[in-house]
Amino acid sequence: MINGKITNQIRVLRFKHSEMTQQELADLVGVTRQTINAIEAAKYSPSLELAFKIAAVFEKPLEDVFRYDR
Repeated sequence: MINGKITNQIRVLRFKHSEMTQQELADLVGVTRQTINAIEAAKYSPSLELAFKIAAVFEKPLEDVFRYDR
């Protein structure tokens, strides 16, 4: 069994994107601010669809936003 952790660069990307708030990102991708907070804190793994939506907001490939560490 492979146990790993999904990490992300969302916080960094938000600040590089005119200091975007969690609420602004949440509104753009159709989730709550609490969901964005949980994803940033690695307490929740987004669906593949949501991960792609988040990456699209920042105009980055998925692997530049999310990383799977084994």
